[in-house]
Amino acid sequence: MKSYRLDPGQGLAGLALHEQDEPNPGRGQVVVRIRANSLGFRDLMVLAGRYVLPITPGVVPGCEGVGEVVAVGEGVTRVRPGERVAATVFPRWLDGPFRRENAAQLGTMIDGVLTEYALLDEDGVVPVPEHLTDDEAAALPLAAVTAWNALTSGDPLRPGATVLTLGSGAVSLFTLLFAKAAGARVIVTTSGAAKAERLRDLGADEVINYREDTAWDETVRALTGDQGADRVVDASGPLEKSLRSVAVSGSVSFVGHWLSGAEGAEPVSPSVLFSAGAALHRIATGSRAHFLELNRALTAHRLRPVIDRVFPFEKLHDAFAYCESGGGFGKIIITHD
Repeated sequence: MKSYRLDPGQGLAGLALHEQDEPNPGRGQVVVRIRANSLGFRDLMVLAGRYVLPITPGVVPGCEGVGEVVAVGEGVTRVRPGERVAATVFPRWLDGPFRRENAAQLGTMIDGVLTEYALLDEDGVVPVPEHLTDDEAAALPLAAVTAWNALTSGDPLRPGATVLTLGSGAVSLFTLLFAKAAGARVIVTTSGAAKAERLRDLGADEVINYREDTAWDETVRALTGDQGADRVVDASGPLEKSLRSVAVSGSVSFVGHWLSGAEGAEPVSPSVLFSAGAALHRIATGSRAHFLELNRALTAHRLRPVIDRVFPFEKLHDAFAYCESGGGFGKIIITHD
C-alpha cells in the first residue's frame, strides 16, 4: 500500500509518498480502506511545523479520513467489516471535557489517514450518515465537529437566537448550516462580495465585509438592537472584536486561530474581557460523543457540507498548494477512487 510520510517543518518538500505492507489489526483495532480525505488550514500548520501539538518525524499526516472497514482485530464489537466509518481526530477523547491524556491526535503525534489503509482503534471511528457520499463524509471530522462543539458548548442554542460566525472558512460554513437548522439568525463576516453572495445562498441572514467595514463589531451591535450576538464562533479573530460583539450572558467559542500568529493574536484587554459579561469557551475540535451527536443532526436535517475542489490521492501536493492559496470556499477533498 501507499502512504504519505512527513518530515516536519519542511513544508511540501517534507511530504513524500512511501510504499509499505498493509497493516494487520491487533486487539481492539480495525483496518480501514480509506476512500476520501480532506484538508484545511490545520494541515498547512502541520506541514510548516507551526502546530501546537508535537509532530512525530515520519508520521502519516492527515486527521480527516473516511473509508470502509476491511479487517477487525480480536475483541472488536463496535464495527464490522464492510461498514463505512470516519476517523475521529482525537481517538482517545471519547466524551467529557478535553484532557491532556486525550491529546494524541491523528496526523501529528500518531499516524494519520493520508494513506490507502489506516490502522485505527475501534474507539477512534464512528459510522457516517448514509445520505452522504465518501467525499462529503470526509469533510466532517475536523471542521464540522469543531463547529458542532462550538455551538453546543454551554447553554443550548435556542430558536431565534443570534449567532455570529467569523470568516467563511470551513468551521464558519458548518456553523452557518448547523445554526440555521437550529432556527437561529446567523450573521457572518467575510472578505469579499463573491463569498458574501454564496453565504447568503447558504442561508446567512446578514453578511458583513470586514475589509470594507473595519468596525464590524459595531455593525453587529446595530443589527441586534445593541444587544449583541447570543453566541459568537470565533474562527478567525480578532478576539477582542468578538468580545465587543457578544451579548451580555452570551458566549464566545474561541477556536484558536492565534496558534498560527493570525490576525487578532495580540493580548486582549482584561477590561474588554470583563465588560463583555460573556462566557469564553476554548474549542479543541471535539470528542467522539460530539461526532455522534453531529451525525444524528446531519441525518435528521439531511445536511450536506460545502465541497470546494476534489484532488486525486496522487496529487496531494497540488491540493496543499491550492489550500495554501487561500481562495477557496468549502472543503478540499482527496479522493482514492
